[in-house]
Order: sequence, then structure tokens, then C-alpha cells
Amino acid sequence: MRIDPQGRPAMHTDALFSLSGLEDPQEVPAAVLVVPKPKPKRRRRRVVHPSVPFTPSTTVPDELIRDADWVVVSSSGGKDSQAMLSYVVRRAKALGMLDKVVVVHADLGRAEWEGTRELAELQARLCGVRRFEVVTSGVDFLDRVETRHGKLKAKAEEEALERGENPAQAKVAPAWPSSSARWCTSGEKRGPIRTLYTRLTNELAHLGRPVRILACIGQRAAESTQRAKLAEVEIDRGASNGRRHITTWRPIHTWNDRRVWREIARSRLPYHPAYDWGNRRLSCVFCVLGCNSDLVNGARRVPELAAAFARTEAKIGADFKKGLSMREIIRRAEALEAAEGPAARPPAGTAMAAHVGRAMTTKYRARQAALYGLVA
Repeated sequence: MRIDPQGRPAMHTDALFSLSGLEDPQEVPAAVLVVPKPKPKRRRRRVVHPSVPFTPSTTVPDELIRDADWVVVSSSGGKDSQAMLSYVVRRAKALGMLDKVVVVHADLGRAEWEGTRELAELQARLCGVRRFEVVTSGVDFLDRVETRHGKLKAKAEEEALERGENPAQAKVAPAWPSSSARWCTSGEKRGPIRTLYTRLTNELAHLGRPVRILACIGQRAAESTQRAKLAEVEIDRGASNGRRHITTWRPIHTWNDRRVWREIARSRLPYHPAYDWGNRRLSCVFCVLGCNSDLVNGARRVPELAAAFARTEAKIGADFKKGLSMREIIRRAEALEAAEGPAARPPAGTAMAAHVGRAMTTKYRARQAALYGLVA
């Protein structure tokens, strides 16, 4: 028996012909050749520290705040974030624990609406929160997409070669984020925010026990079926370790749009003007989870960013969103501009009035002017 270079028994060529039913060695198809399957790579199992609990000790809002060493409120600058911020701060103030509250903004660079970072900081300051933190991945979103595409392409070609297939015909996984692969959230927000958790933990190392961090996130069940399945309170075991225990709290999980806008009106905090332009979401100008009207609105307001997205589409050969390319979004935006002309900015308070009425909106703007000298 012959032994191949890898030390395995080598099947004689004649045996291959016999098995295939072919007599001419030149007629043996590629499919007959035996290609060893690559061994599956074992994923290293992450071991969670035994001190990390499986379930939260309480789900009562005031008890969550009271038990925490830090209350970290994630703020994108959007309506849900500011409504949540107002609600959490109000409860923390009532408990005399506002000093525990830290507002963190994950800066997404050019991918997010202009002024978002500044607005998030202003909202925190007007609420009376003294500590505002900004975190960032340090990598431009579109650069990350192109780098990700290069890695996925190389991986697909390598696996094709291992299977004995033509690497040029290998199917490359999508590089853009999607509802099923939201790597942008982990890479641009969750990861950088965890670096803040590390700093906050170090500041309280003298406690001699795991630092308890209450992470407040403005996710709502009404936004999607996936978010509807999320628990209002749960232990983030992935972010927890022997030095810190992270409890995730979604304070406005059960709220509808009307309640969000009523909280904003009550708080008097300014909201981003993109909502008056008709946007339903904020933060990234072009989010794969955003509705089509938001995307077209973004292309009308920030055409240079839309053009950059289109260039990345061309480089990697894949549409920004499944079934909807940035080229098509730009085409729709240009068609509206041609038909309607450049739109004038809607009256301030347009978005709020649609949910809570003109009377409450007028009172909201008047209070802003009196307290802060701001016009919403």
C-alpha cells in the first residue's frame, strides 16, 4: 500500500477508475477525486466567572438603581435615549443618587447625523448629569466594511480550495451588517462601551468585591419582533467577570411612541431636528434596519455620505441593504429633489406635535426658551 505525503493510505489510480466505471484515466471527472475534508475548528468556550449571577436579584427600578455602584446610560442622542435618560435621572434624583449616573455616547464618526454627539452631551448636562463619556472604535465604518469584505473573501476562497473548488467562484458572505449579523453594534458600540466599564471598575477597585454596573439601554419592544423578545432586566454575562457584574436594564422597553414623546415634552430636553424632517430613527444616517423613507431622507440631507456608501458598494460588489442598493436610494432622493425642489426645514416641533398634539408641543417649546434659551 502506498502512503501519501500526509501519511495516509493512498488510493491507487486504477481503483479510482474502477469505482467510477471509467476506463480512460483522462475521463476521470474532478468530482471523483477524493478531497479530505478540513477538520472543523474548535471554538474556545468562554468560561464565565462563578461569581457572576444567572439572574438579577431584583427587577424593581428603584432597587436596581440603589443596588448599583454605577448607573451607565447609553445615549445615541435619539428620542428613545433621551426619554430613557430623563426617566432614569428622575428616579435617581428622587433616591438622592444622581452622582452614580454616567452617560456614555458611542461616537460613530461620519456615519451618524451631524451634531448627535454634541446633542447627547447637552441632554446629559441639562438633566444635571455631571459625567459624560465618549467612546469610539477609532475605525471608520466604511473602512471596516471594506476590511471585513477582504477577510470574508479570503476565507471563502481558502475554503473553496480545501473543497477542491474554483476559488474564483466562491460565494462571499455579506460584508454589510444586517438584522441577522449586527456586527456594527458590537464593534462600534458594545465593544467600546465595555472599555468604559473597565475604567469604571478600576475606579472602585478599593471596594474589594465585583463592581455592580447597571447598564441602561433604550431598546423598546415596539421597534421589532426581536427586541420584543428581550427581557427588561437581565444579567449581561458576556460583559461580566470576576471584577464587575453588569446588569442590563431596558427602562422604556414597554413604552409606545406616544409615551416616549410625552416624556420628552415633560423633560423639556431638545431633540434632534432629523425627526422634524420625518426620520423615525436616529444615530446612523444610513442604518440597514432603518425604513426606506429614512434612508432616502438621509440621501437628500447628506448626499456626500450617500455617495461614499455607493462607492463602497462598487468596491465590494454588494448592495448596502438586501434588495435595496445605495445607488437606488440616491436615485429616489434625486427624483424627489427634482419633483419637489430642496425642501425647507419643517417647523420645529413637527415630530412631537404628531404624537402629543400642538398644545403640548407649544408648551414644551416655551419652557425650553424660558429655562435654557433654546428653541427646539
